[in-house]
Amino acid sequence: MELIEQIKKYKPYNEQEERDKQIILRYMNTFDNIFTRENEFGHLTASSWAVNKDKTKVLMIYHNIYKSWAWTGGHADGDENLLETAIRELKEETGAKNVKVLNDNIFSLEVICVNGHVKRGKYVSSHVHLNITYLLEVDENEVLKIKEDENSGVKWINIDDLEKSVSEEWMMEHVYNKLKEKVKLY
Repeated sequence: MELIEQIKKYKPYNEQEERDKQIILRYMNTFDNIFTRENEFGHLTASSWAVNKDKTKVLMIYHNIYKSWAWTGGHADGDENLLETAIRELKEETGAKNVKVLNDNIFSLEVICVNGHVKRGKYVSSHVHLNITYLLEVDENEVLKIKEDENSGVKWINIDDLEKSVSEEWMMEHVYNKLKEKVKLY
């Protein structure tokens, strides 16, 4: 499987990525249906760190389930090409049409806990997302739109002001701050 090889070659940025990389690889080698929600304990997802050309802003959505400004992303739903999943989700959730892949390699990876919630009228039990993140670029002058069944806002946020908008403490501390640092190295 090509994704396993990409993850094996990925050089972790910090201890969180090193530990999560090992968990993701072990999970992929142990469980079935990891590309679908049929695996109710955990499954692969893809997110994008979508920045403007100057890499000073990040495109975020107001996520209705998490009740916070968040990156874009979603479930693989059977697609083993997670870069394509990240691009598809970015376009669906923001209305962006022109997405530039800054690097088709993995930008980041993380294991994210998802609390139980109701989606489309059905209860979804707590589980984990084995998440792969890609670095993408969107023209900040593009017209954006809300995907009403998932988000209630779409906007560019200055990368240094994310703490003012993000209410998910763990995500800010362990994921978004890491991505802010990593994009400066790019």
